[in-house]
Amino acid sequence: MKLTLRASGERCGWRPGCRRTARVLSLLLCALPIGCGPERGSQSEAVSAPRTQEASPAAERLSLSPDAKLDTHEMLRADLERERHAADGGGRAWLEGVPKDGLAYRVGSRQRFEVVYQAGPLGVAEGGAVFLQISPFWGWDPSQTLYRDASGYTEVSTTAEGVALEVDGSSFQLLVVSIAGRALDEGEQIRFVYGAGEAGARIDSYAEAEARIFIAVDGDGDGMRALIAQSPSLEVFAAPASRLQLTLPSTARPGEKVRLTLAALDHVGNASTPERGEIVFVDPPAGLALPERVSLEPEHRGHRTIEFEVQAAGVYRLRAYGRGMLEGLMGESNPLVVREELPRLLWGDLHGHSQLSDGTGTPEQYFDYARNVAGLDVSALTDHDHWGMRFLDATPTLWQRIKRAVLQHHEPGRFVSLLGYEWTSWLHGHRHVLYFSDEGEVLSSMDARYETPSQLWQALEGRPALTFAHHSAGGPVATNWQFPPHPELEPVTEIVSVHGSSEAPDSPGRIYSPVPGNFVRDVLGQGYRLGFIGSGDSHDGHPGLAQLSLAGGQGGLAAIQSETLTRAGVLAAMRARHVYATSGPRIFLSVTIDGQPMGSILTNGGEAAADGQQLSIEVVATAPLDRIDLIRSGRTATLPGEGRLALSHGRVIPRLAPGEFHYVRVVQEDGGAAWSSPIFGPSLPQAASAENR
Repeated sequence: MKLTLRASGERCGWRPGCRRTARVLSLLLCALPIGCGPERGSQSEAVSAPRTQEASPAAERLSLSPDAKLDTHEMLRADLERERHAADGGGRAWLEGVPKDGLAYRVGSRQRFEVVYQAGPLGVAEGGAVFLQISPFWGWDPSQTLYRDASGYTEVSTTAEGVALEVDGSSFQLLVVSIAGRALDEGEQIRFVYGAGEAGARIDSYAEAEARIFIAVDGDGDGMRALIAQSPSLEVFAAPASRLQLTLPSTARPGEKVRLTLAALDHVGNASTPERGEIVFVDPPAGLALPERVSLEPEHRGHRTIEFEVQAAGVYRLRAYGRGMLEGLMGESNPLVVREELPRLLWGDLHGHSQLSDGTGTPEQYFDYARNVAGLDVSALTDHDHWGMRFLDATPTLWQRIKRAVLQHHEPGRFVSLLGYEWTSWLHGHRHVLYFSDEGEVLSSMDARYETPSQLWQALEGRPALTFAHHSAGGPVATNWQFPPHPELEPVTEIVSVHGSSEAPDSPGRIYSPVPGNFVRDVLGQGYRLGFIGSGDSHDGHPGLAQLSLAGGQGGLAAIQSETLTRAGVLAAMRARHVYATSGPRIFLSVTIDGQPMGSILTNGGEAAADGQQLSIEVVATAPLDRIDLIRSGRTATLPGEGRLALSHGRVIPRLAPGEFHYVRVVQEDGGAAWSSPIFGPSLPQAASAENR
């Protein structure tokens, strides 16, 4: 066997001209199963939806996001339209020498993996290639062939006589083994030893089952590759617990039973599994029928949910510490507000990703974490339609798996799971699509029938569905607001996630690479009526707690005012804009004008004096308050928080004129934030309801 190594370089992917428009986007592009150029192309497990109809009208195609990623779109389109050879993606692969004790695969640990690829019936032609694709999501060391003492060092070999291997490691997370001398015949093998040096190879930062080391094959040497049917997988376990997470509902009425979710988490939010431990409550408040302590056994998998009765009105916070294997750990809950006639508040994370696109963990693990670790009421998994290692629009089995996971975890009255996906348009911005029923399909942004927002909405009209623009002000791609949000299908927008806040230039945790004039406050000024939600856009398998990951600090949650924990109740509340957003903490927030809740459209009437309207604000924070901003049509007045944990405020404000809006922004000293949905002035005399104005 002849082995030739090509030095690693700084270029992106195979083509030197594949430029880095943004660091994250570039790293993802070069790790995707998409070719950067003519030397080596690729594909996912199957070809995506074809262009079955003529393209959309020219006027719509020319109306693009202000920072549309045309190169990315064209690369994906070119990959779609290229044919694949039957030998592409042929063969199989497996891991050898897997330790009997699976716990050796701890998050962030350094390991050594032997991956064996065996050619299929069509072999691999001379000039073809086999690809070792280390997961680009999240924290795996890139494979490299130059420095034995450095992490990720990889050895490549074959016992096939007459076959020469030319190894190129110049692409991020991708090792390319070109076949020379003669073809690799059926049954012949190539062996990869990833982490062959003393430093080993660092693995995933996040716990997950079915973590894959991907193998792809260009079987005929035409520059197009495909993933093999089943790449080798392993399980990655959490690190030892380093924090306690206590999650209460935010509202209840005296005499009701409520749920408390207790979880032992490691340093990045993975649910840890202590051998045995106890959680003991510190000075449990009177009025709560709590047990003195709660045990955690191995079968609990690091989390438990208990029920207890709230016996009296008040604001409650719980503190607890650990014993046994949880010794030294402390935790404090979010506030629980208890009183009569209080609107019920549900917490949801409606946007996140699994390993089926560009995230971590299985769909089943995603919903289990949402319900049993983060203590969410509502959750949606929104893997990309056409992005990641494999594509939903190309691989029906992936979509069916998501549908099964949604059905498995849905329990009205206890937990609402929603079917969804991300419409990943690099021309018009990203939206997630949610179905409030058991059925729905992937209407791909790469399909000419659904490639503009208006086409997407037309296909969804009449269905129990919603769409949400997200990271709309900037990175990784801004929303094309020239398409007015559909009044029924897109009544709210996601203003905060791990990407940052798209609310306004002065927003805490502002999004990266913002486009001036493209913030949500700007489009409210144009007359669009949008409620506010947050969601995580988590890729770490931690819906509801994305702010705990290594990225740190900011996630996103949707607070939903609904009396019923059902899909119908959640849909009705969101269409009415009775929602608000937070950057992750469960801040209680109530804002009304003349008694009308968030998201309302006021009329000329009202209970206040003729010259004004009554603004009422109530905040119960998770950390000391820094300030409360009162934002009226872009003008801001500020109330000092003075380090308080709760604040109530009322004032008479001038009447909202037609076209005006008013919302409240809460900022805590720890950086956590909440945004009420705007309350809107009366409709303009000639407002076009079809344009959500």
